[in-house]
Amino acid sequence: MDWNFMFFFNSILLGVGLAMDAFSVSLANGLNEPEMRINKRFGIAGVFAVFQALMPIIGWICVHTIVQYFKAFEKFIPWIALILLCYIGGKMIYDSFKGEDCDCDKKKTGILGLLVQGVATSIDALSVGFTIADYGLTMAVVCALIIAVVTFIICISGVELGRLCATEIGKRCQSLSGKFTIIGGIILIVIGVEIFLTGIF
Repeated sequence: MDWNFMFFFNSILLGVGLAMDAFSVSLANGLNEPEMRINKRFGIAGVFAVFQALMPIIGWICVHTIVQYFKAFEKFIPWIALILLCYIGGKMIYDSFKGEDCDCDKKKTGILGLLVQGVATSIDALSVGFTIADYGLTMAVVCALIIAVVTFIICISGVELGRLCATEIGKRCQSLSGKFTIIGGIILIVIGVEIFLTGIF
């Protein structure tokens, strides 16, 4: 593979494709926490960007070192994503029904939850290591960095869109306050099921 237009174009397309699940989760986070501080918004996008870049590199390393073990592990990827996202989404829905009047801070996504989201939405990107297997290490790293930049832009847009929707609808109908956690949880569960079905079938 040469350093040409198609290399950069394909890397951008990979970034867009891989970022779709992370975008949906970012949207859910924005819906769940419309008053989110700007540093946390950038933090969420940054975490997803790092994981989406890291997983293809790990996959590339596996292809060039322990490919036989990686192929054996690959079949568990859809199950891991399903379990993690359904757990997070289910917990969000449960917490919403458990107490409508609870402190809003309890509904916020913490560092641990964000890391789990990052792993769950990016673990299928391990397989991208196969698609870039013919790249040298430098090209693989550059490809991963492009994926990270694209993911960051898409995810920060998702967070902002979620916050905007939650704020605008919340202003018009205060009775919907607190319901966005349920929507966010459902989104996460749907994403988990989608990753699972795509990976299995």
